[in-house]
Amino acid sequence: MANPTTTATPALDLSADIVTLTAALCDIESVSRDEAAVCDAIEAALAPLGHLAVTRIGNTLVARTELGRDERVVLAGHIDTVPLTKAPANLPTRRDGDDLVGRGTVDMKGGVAVQLKAALVAEPSRDLTFVFYEGEEIDSQFNGLLHVQQQRPELIEDADFAVLLEPTASQVEGGCKGTLRVDVTVKGVAAHSARPWNGRNAIHDATAVLTRLTAYETSTVTVDGLDYHEAMNATGIRGGIAGNVIPDECVITVNYRYAPDKSADEALLHVKDLFEGYEVLCLDNAPGARPGLDLPAAKAFVDALAVPVIAKEGWTDVARFSGMGIAAVNFGPGDPNLAHHDDERVPVGQLESAEAALLRWLA
Repeated sequence: MANPTTTATPALDLSADIVTLTAALCDIESVSRDEAAVCDAIEAALAPLGHLAVTRIGNTLVARTELGRDERVVLAGHIDTVPLTKAPANLPTRRDGDDLVGRGTVDMKGGVAVQLKAALVAEPSRDLTFVFYEGEEIDSQFNGLLHVQQQRPELIEDADFAVLLEPTASQVEGGCKGTLRVDVTVKGVAAHSARPWNGRNAIHDATAVLTRLTAYETSTVTVDGLDYHEAMNATGIRGGIAGNVIPDECVITVNYRYAPDKSADEALLHVKDLFEGYEVLCLDNAPGARPGLDLPAAKAFVDALAVPVIAKEGWTDVARFSGMGIAAVNFGPGDPNLAHHDDERVPVGQLESAEAALLRWLA
């Protein structure tokens, strides 16, 4: 009888240059919910490093140094990607001039490769906690960083500072904005469309809500020296049940991106005040994260990297660290505007500069 076929864990050579290592990581397919192979490969690569204690939770790895340093920093990155394209396929990776092209090169296996190169430093200047986590690109319930927080919080909650290796074009993006989504409901009275005077058209009345939105003046809020540009936008509208019925309800979905000086409750109250007189239903509300650039750990990081520092205008998992009282920034290779694109690509120079900057900081 033939032996059953087994699939070997792909090998990662941490001594390889950063571009080769990034390509090797990307070539191990790891679409969300299918991260086992790449997690196995990273675990096997970390196992020989005696200065790291490695813990696995599902397809998430936490690796820690225990050197008794005065400061501990988390370096975190997700190992999943969005789905691959079929025609043309965006894996395996390929070189195109000075770019490495392929799924995950930007979001965010270039950053994961930088983490792995940092993991080789046996005597870093501060204690390090590396988190390689699953499920970031999909619903929050699958997020491996959340699982660590829920199941083994002691592995990360003792950190003084955190760096999320999300793509930032190798500049520091401090903190992140919060994001809130609500449904604003306009009520009307149903009637036959041939006799509209017997009802009240909720879609027509929704113009009052849209007028408030278009008249709304957004704010630029400075937090820890960084400018966050708030935004309030309608992102959806629905109403009506039939072509001959005056609609008795119209629902407008509004997304508010708010600066990290506000709590989730304060942001929601602000939106409810804007739409006073209407029913406002909160669908989700994820607060932002202050960059904490006044803290010694954050200042040392920025000074050592000597790269530009700007505000993170979107939402990232740095907010999870902020919720634990840990200041965090985003820093990694790749243009975030190219994340999830079919021809996702990262300049080789950004991979090299991100690695060099992080190693400078750890020296």
